[in-house]
Amino acid sequence: MALLIIPIICFVIPLAATQTCQTPDDFVTATSPGHVIIGGLFAIHEKMLSSEDYPRRPEIQKCVGFEISIFIQTLAMIHSIEMINNSTLLSGIKLGYEIYDTCTEVTVAMAAALRFLSKFNSSREIVEFKCDYSSYMPRVKAVIGAGYSEITMAVSRVLNLQLMPQVSYESTAEILSDKIRFPSFLRTVPSDFYQTKAMANLIQKSGWNWIGIIATDDDYGRLALSTFAVQTTANNVCIAFKEILPAFLSDDTIEVRINETLDKIIAEAQLLDALKNVTFIDEGNSFHFDAHGDMNTGYDVVLWKEINGHLAITKIAQYDLKNDVFIITDQETKNEFRNLKKIQSKCSKECSPGQMKKTTRSQHICCYECVNCPENHYSNQTDMDHCLLCNNETQWAPVRSTACFEKEVEYLNWNDSFAILLLALSLLGILFVLAIGIIFTRNLNTPVVKSSGGLPICFVILLCHFLNFASTGVFIGEPQDFTCKTRQTLFGVSFTLCISCILVKSLKILLAFSFDPKLQNFLKCLYKPIPIIFTCTGIQVVICTIWLIFAAPAVEENVSLPRVIILECEEGSILAFGTMLGYIAILAFICFIFAFKGRKLPENYNEAKFITFGMLIYFIAWITFVPVYATTFGKYLPAVEIIVILISNYGILCCTFFPKCYVILYKQETNTKSAFLKMIYSYSSHSASSLATSHVSLDSTSSNITAANPSTGGKPAAWQESKDLQPQAFAHMCRENATSISKISPRKRISSI
Repeated sequence: MALLIIPIICFVIPLAATQTCQTPDDFVTATSPGHVIIGGLFAIHEKMLSSEDYPRRPEIQKCVGFEISIFIQTLAMIHSIEMINNSTLLSGIKLGYEIYDTCTEVTVAMAAALRFLSKFNSSREIVEFKCDYSSYMPRVKAVIGAGYSEITMAVSRVLNLQLMPQVSYESTAEILSDKIRFPSFLRTVPSDFYQTKAMANLIQKSGWNWIGIIATDDDYGRLALSTFAVQTTANNVCIAFKEILPAFLSDDTIEVRINETLDKIIAEAQLLDALKNVTFIDEGNSFHFDAHGDMNTGYDVVLWKEINGHLAITKIAQYDLKNDVFIITDQETKNEFRNLKKIQSKCSKECSPGQMKKTTRSQHICCYECVNCPENHYSNQTDMDHCLLCNNETQWAPVRSTACFEKEVEYLNWNDSFAILLLALSLLGILFVLAIGIIFTRNLNTPVVKSSGGLPICFVILLCHFLNFASTGVFIGEPQDFTCKTRQTLFGVSFTLCISCILVKSLKILLAFSFDPKLQNFLKCLYKPIPIIFTCTGIQVVICTIWLIFAAPAVEENVSLPRVIILECEEGSILAFGTMLGYIAILAFICFIFAFKGRKLPENYNEAKFITFGMLIYFIAWITFVPVYATTFGKYLPAVEIIVILISNYGILCCTFFPKCYVILYKQETNTKSAFLKMIYSYSSHSASSLATSHVSLDSTSSNITAANPSTGGKPAAWQESKDLQPQAFAHMCRENATSISKISPRKRISSI
């Protein structure tokens, strides 16, 4: 624990007490006549004895405790005046002096001050009362002293009546710089403000924050203690204890600097103003009074060290008031100054960077615990009161961090292994599309290709699949405004076109093999391939256009994650995004209904059940997508949609084209006209038998059983389609069908074949 000691004037040589004064002249310690008298106040004796008389009489008592150091200062003043008188500095003017011993007592000093103010050349010691002392001539023109601030303040208030200049050699109380209360006071030592400031800076530079204070019980000590406490608190230094000592103690280890003597005396009428403008030169250093009457001197920083049982005082630095710095002259004292930092005087261990102080329940702010800075906070200095917050949008910091780090920008990069896998699957899908296109082109005139709607419809569907697979590449890489707008629009329009074409195929299959006249007529009116495709796709184009105009997707920085910035595409409008996907789902559902109704048609040439299965895969994929997409965040969010696009695209592609490719490549015997006609004949026979059985059951309740010839008005659409292949064959099949039915049930009424 460091101990701060405020300097105390000490007295060490006690001498016999002086006699109680009988006359004013007996009260004077030293005097000399002259044209200009200068007063002096020195505490030559340590204290004044208390009166033993009762009741106490108002008289100056005996003084005891001779102080030789102060006596030397008195001789220095006398010597300086004699030197001036013996020089040519003041030609024809002799300086005189009246020096009084204050006995370190305000009462004695006030008695001397009253004599200083007595009228000049008066036969009696008279102080006249006047409203204006401008023309009043006191016997003393200026006063040197006193030493103690408490005595100086009391004397100065009396001397202010006549604005008598008072120059103190030792009074350092900060309040004496107040020129309103002490207008005629000057001093040759710095104010305690600078002394306590220098001490506070020294403590701070030494790294101490837990100290004790010892001060004297007088105005000087109390004011210095108050000022020092404020300055240490500003530097986060805590005071462990305060000890107040009696005002006057003897200590021969304190060296008192003998004040500079006056170099010249000027005319008495301008004495106060001239003193304020006087400049002293000593060993190349210039000294003067500032606007507060304080001298621009500094302090010597001394170190008290015990060496071999003896206390040694070593000067280690000087404190410059003006620049607020410590001046170190040589390397040895510099090392001593540095060694002060090795002295541990702290209540708590120093908190390292990355930590902050957490004040305990102690009353002192210097007693604390060190806690780590939380995530996204940092501290870059020791003993910081709180951690600093990083910019959460662009920076992050781990626990116990000493700095903030820039967040890494992340997105689904081309180099990402998962992105490479998805791209490989997309490229594989494109290869499948190209291979299927080649196979269908080379087998253009086969029944399988013709029953698929012909090459135009197949190629449009394959082109849509190609665009769907290609659109996955737009989801990968650094998001840009263009890619954000393109990826959803490209997928939405191409997938809608694909579903529209499959819807037309489903409708055609249902129409081709429908035996219900009413349903057949309705499907014939509904079946308009090109208008259906353009209308369904056009609606999706309108949805996407409105989306791009009013709430277009754009690049957004997602800063919600603690350590990374996710660069992603903000869809702009969830409603528009949902509308686009919902519209595709509606078309897929309609397509599913039509395909489901035709699922039992001829196998080799019927893709209705495969379309049904493809639509089921689509629904499963996109129903799963909604909750997964809503709960997923991070750079892999686009991958979720890519996976769903690939699943639905592969599902429809495989279900639509792979069975046909299998027939073309490995079942070539069934991919001929004769095989196709045979299949139609077999299916028609089976359908006719089913119909005949159904009608026999219906007519069994009627007594009127008639046989009817087959009607030609209700021929199935499959016959119309097969007419394109072989009209004569279909006519033959119809006749054979009718004949077989007549043989089975001659009295049955055939519906329509």
